[in-house]
Amino acid sequence: MDGVTQSPFAALTMIVAPAMLTNASCVLAMSTINRMLRTRERMRELLHDSENANRPTDEVERAGRQVDRVERQATLLMGALASIYVALGSFALATLVSLLGAALVSVAGQFLFRILATVGFILGVVGVTGLVFGCARLFHATQLSLVNIREEAEVIRRRRAERPTNPR
Repeated sequence: MDGVTQSPFAALTMIVAPAMLTNASCVLAMSTINRMLRTRERMRELLHDSENANRPTDEVERAGRQVDRVERQATLLMGALASIYVALGSFALATLVSLLGAALVSVAGQFLFRILATVGFILGVVGVTGLVFGCARLFHATQLSLVNIREEAEVIRRRRAERPTNPR
């Protein structure tokens, strides 16, 4: 307790850690929103492609599988975003609680300091848990995206192999 009241660096450390995690959560949220927008664009492409009635059956089936994966990806991204927002709010609140604890420790005493430190710790744990769940969902969404990429790459390779060679 004396270390906190004697050293401004101790209080700064209590505040900086959740503040940095708040910043990291903001960056992750922005990139997740960007991925969500890209998923929306991909679904629009698939919708546009589905309007072509002259497509072969195998392409219609492939597009159907991709629609299912893109929809699942969007659901995972939305869940990830919710987890990241929980983390963001928790880290921001943990920063505020830590700041209050550092400011009030000399005035309010050890009991209030311990309460604020416990609340700050719990908020930090909630924030880290939100980040872990969000990152797991992002990873799964990325795996779905990779399945679509591999399937499209296979179609491109097959079309290239079926194309007659043009001797010059």
